[in-house]
Amino acid sequence: MSTKRIGIIGGGIAGLAAAYRCEQLADDVAVTLIEREPRLGGKILTERVDGFVVEGAPDSFLSRKPRGVGLCEELGLAEQLHGRRPEHEKTFVRRHGQLHRLPSGLTGMIPTNLDALTNSTLISPAGRERLAQEASLPPVPAKGDESVAHFVTRRLGREVYEQLVEPLMSGIYAGDGEQLSLAATFPQLRQLELKHGSLLKGLSASQPAGSIQAAYPPFVSLPGGMATLVEAIQARLSRTQLCTGVTVESIRRQGDGYAITLADGHPIRVDAVILATPAFVTARLLADLDPVLADLHAQIPHTSAAIITLAFTASDLPHPLDGYGYVIPQVEETDLLACTWTSSKWDGRAPVGSALIRVYAGRYGRRDVTQLDDAELLALARAEVESTLGIAATPVRTWIHRWPNAMPQYLLGHTERLAQIEQRLAQNPGLFLAGAAYRGVGIPDCIESGERVARESTKLLAGRA
Repeated sequence: MSTKRIGIIGGGIAGLAAAYRCEQLADDVAVTLIEREPRLGGKILTERVDGFVVEGAPDSFLSRKPRGVGLCEELGLAEQLHGRRPEHEKTFVRRHGQLHRLPSGLTGMIPTNLDALTNSTLISPAGRERLAQEASLPPVPAKGDESVAHFVTRRLGREVYEQLVEPLMSGIYAGDGEQLSLAATFPQLRQLELKHGSLLKGLSASQPAGSIQAAYPPFVSLPGGMATLVEAIQARLSRTQLCTGVTVESIRRQGDGYAITLADGHPIRVDAVILATPAFVTARLLADLDPVLADLHAQIPHTSAAIITLAFTASDLPHPLDGYGYVIPQVEETDLLACTWTSSKWDGRAPVGSALIRVYAGRYGRRDVTQLDDAELLALARAEVESTLGIAATPVRTWIHRWPNAMPQYLLGHTERLAQIEQRLAQNPGLFLAGAAYRGVGIPDCIESGERVARESTKLLAGRA
């Protein structure tokens, strides 16, 4: 039996999950993984310096999405998974320079505990009254998609959208809720409305019984940072050739397989190709192979982001940092999305006597913050923590991570575009797609997509044996 070859382009978590799963599924398959950057992991990047554990992008993932914890369990990392520090279980919203605590009883992004809103300074009496009317509002008959903003405003009122839902949603997508597709981002909300006649009734009915204890906290991380997951996968790869710092120039058909041409002109012959690259990179790589499929990917917009991390001497801070941090609504009209109090949120992220704070910048539709120089980004972050938290002290250490075109935007029409992409893929047997551009931007979503195409590609090659 001849060895079959799978080429994986992209060494982020989707590509790594695909490579690992291919090895587990097929002994007769050789994998070549090609990554343009000199390191693996994509947006999962952890710096460990002098007792600081600094995340360049994601610092955790949702445990309710099974493939994140599932892969960690498989890799022997389950015992390391831990939740946020419970003694600081508070999150705030910044409005007009003041911090307002998020009310309890949020299910996802939606406030379901009306009593908890009574004392909230975020929602006015009129806003609470409008929310209380939701159960009596009839559902809109199923007919196409709508924006997240339109749906939430229609069901819960504009104030709840702007003050509660939008800032939490932006923390996931860095997007504009007026343009984000509900069907592509939170389809379960529409399904609950149609099934129960009310979003709040549907959320209440879908809650698990109080006696059921979840196996993991809602958000989980690893003591050494999220790069621990990348390192664990890499350590388990035994039949995958890793090519880092290598750029792919093009992909073309060759017989019943493909030829991957590298930037130096070197061709790699494979039987199947998995593209685990951002949509705009996928568009470039497919330009000659399938111009229609390339154009569909080029139509997926992205927004850029920057994360500025500041380390302080804890005794220099006038604010107690007694919470996980705060989010910033779009109505504040700033490039900033959130501020996380990392050393309060997670154990072991800063040495004793130090505090670590992360400031997130970059919104869809605003300027590209990655074009700002280091001094400008630091000034932006320091001005934020000084005006909101009263921190005028000079940071003892700083880190800046830029992510140009980092976040795909699932705008209205995204689900229709995905259907067209699937149709074109059917005309390119042996070509597979994975990553954040399609059906989820979180770590578990990307893992699931990589594992899915690993199953599909190995099954296809097994049928050719």
